Amino acid sequence: MENIIIISGNVKYTITLDPGVWIFDDRRIDLTTYFTTKLENTESLEEYTKAVSKHWDREIIEGAIYPPTLKTEKKFEKEKVLTGTFGIPLKPFLKNSEPSSDANTFVIHCIDSEYEYPLEKANDFILGFSNNGKPLTGDGPIHVYFGDGSNLTSPIKNVKSFTIK
Repeated sequence: MENIIIISGNVKYTITLDPGVWIFDDRRIDLTTYFTTKLENTESLEEYTKAVSKHWDREIIEGAIYPPTLKTEKKFEKEKVLTGTFGIPLKPFLKNSEPSSDANTFVIHCIDSEYEYPLEKANDFILGFSNNGKPLTGDGPIHVYFGDGSNLTSPIKNVKSFTIK
């Protein structure tokens, strides 16, 4: 139970987070490149169109069969998951908890301290859950990074729970 993080307080639904399963989540992001690459705000339709076009082009060039390169790509992705440093955005979890309309403060409870931030800022937080393919056991189970990466070298560690006020 020590690896479970709870989002509670002035919310419609209390959310239970288990960082141990986030490695399988498609929303995971690579923390080694996330804060150094420029984020692009694109429309979902534009994103979908580009993905379909890329797939269509690949089928035309390589044929509709599965060439050996696909196996190599899958192997590379598996190795990346086993050796990568990953995080996940906090925003979807906050959205699912449905904070009350009068909620405006996000509190991070750690072993030895508490940190309060405006709820709007918490929407940009990234929850780090692995380092070089290993869970954050010593000072985890998660690290909290600000969306702008300003605390990249010193994230908030030893997080035990979150409260929305």
